[in-house]
Amino acid sequence: MIVQLRICVPGELSGVVVENCAGEVGVAEVTLDKGASVMPPGDVVQVLLARESVERLVEKLHALDVQKRGSITVSTPDLVLSDRADRAEAKAPGQGADAVVWDEVSRQSGEDSRLTWSFLTFLVLATQLAAIGIVTDSTIAIVGAMAVGPEFGPLAALAVALVRRQRRLGRDAALALGVGFPVAMLAAALGAWLSVPLGLFPPDVLDRGSAVDFIYHPGPYSLIVAVLAGTAGMLSLISRRSAALIGVFISVTTVPAAGFVAVALVLGEYQKAAGSALQLFLNLVGIVVAAVGVLLFYRLVTKRLPADAAHRLRRKADRMQR
Repeated sequence: MIVQLRICVPGELSGVVVENCAGEVGVAEVTLDKGASVMPPGDVVQVLLARESVERLVEKLHALDVQKRGSITVSTPDLVLSDRADRAEAKAPGQGADAVVWDEVSRQSGEDSRLTWSFLTFLVLATQLAAIGIVTDSTIAIVGAMAVGPEFGPLAALAVALVRRQRRLGRDAALALGVGFPVAMLAAALGAWLSVPLGLFPPDVLDRGSAVDFIYHPGPYSLIVAVLAGTAGMLSLISRRSAALIGVFISVTTVPAAGFVAVALVLGEYQKAAGSALQLFLNLVGIVVAAVGVLLFYRLVTKRLPADAAHRLRRKADRMQR
């Protein structure tokens, strides 16, 4: 997997940036365009390299404070035809599918973690769909609610925030979950409360359904499934495999559990509501714990830039800026 970096950098720093780019294992091409950047004024460096080498090079660029004085853009070309690129990818340690670009993971999870109108709307719609599936004993509707639910984004962001100690990201994710689920459950409860007098479903509907019993019967497998789903979800996020992420959505009962709590409370089935609430809690905790475990594992196996090397780069950058 070949990645392209576009680095906008002040002219006095372009020399050391080019030097570090050219010296990195897995780099196929380095292009320098003098004075190509108008705002801010400076040079543009473009690098073609194997994905396995991106994180180490980005760490060096961070040590040079490039992100503060310019910018770093990471993109993946659809097709690269180059023998030099093939050789560079072969020399790079590891596999591209296993390579972690931590800034990319933080940015991607951060974009999906904010409390936005679209997030809130999707969560409300998913919970309503789950509630309808519960009262109609429709497994298809419940699975559809799992697929529509957007809750994995904030859960993944919460895991990233815990591992990377990013408080702002953690606050955004906690706010999205803390506001989103109560609002969605309140909307589902309102829908159920209005449906009962209209005769859309009988008051004893929860005693009849067999396809939804698993939602309010938490057990060891509830936590096991959540852990497996959290692991698969974080792996799919790291490796950028969206198809696997859809499978994660369908495997956990977070949204159906929230919908069941709302319906059960309206119908006075407090014991079943408590069981479903426990199911929701186990799923949320299991996903976050598993995602944190995956990130910690990758952090251990990923080679980091030594602290002394980063310090030397900062001193070199300071000298060139004077």
